[in-house]
Amino acid sequence: MHAARVLALLPEDYATDVMMRILHMETVQREVIESVEATLRSEFISSLGRSSKRDSYELLAEVFNNFDRKTEGRLTELMDRQSHEDMEKVKSLMFTFEDIARLSQESLMRVVTEVDRDRLPVALKGATDSERKLFLQCMSKRAGNILLEEIASLGPVRVKDVEAAQAEIVTTIKNLMNAGEIDISDNSASDEFIS
Repeated sequence: MHAARVLALLPEDYATDVMMRILHMETVQREVIESVEATLRSEFISSLGRSSKRDSYELLAEVFNNFDRKTEGRLTELMDRQSHEDMEKVKSLMFTFEDIARLSQESLMRVVTEVDRDRLPVALKGATDSERKLFLQCMSKRAGNILLEEIASLGPVRVKDVEAAQAEIVTTIKNLMNAGEIDISDNSASDEFIS
């Protein structure tokens, strides 16, 4: 998403101001947006022009989901200082690789069938042991051993390659969620069963 790249390049105080403006912007006349779109030729602006008023928190969460970890951390801290309540709302709408723990085993099995087999070892190379274990639990022992061998045979991997592979998995998860094929568990009482 272009907005994430642009925000990452802005000075901190300006980036915080832009994020706050995104959260509190009003609807703009379509003609005005189309005029700006023609000038800027920006994916970010054109997507706003085609949609009716979009939830600004969802929009900013999507922007944050496209940041690399370093930029996300820096801008999260800035935004949190500016408006803790707003940042908490944005965080609640974000989905990161670490949130995989919130997926049920059935949902994670579905994700494993959808992700690119060549990218999974790269993504898991930089994952925590608990994140790696979640993936291994939804595979046969043989498939899990093959995956572990692939991870070990990778050698050193650039952080940006790991983050890119993890971002691809997150995108797959979001696509499956949007299609209604998987759910995120919030470990709340609504997920409890009575027998």
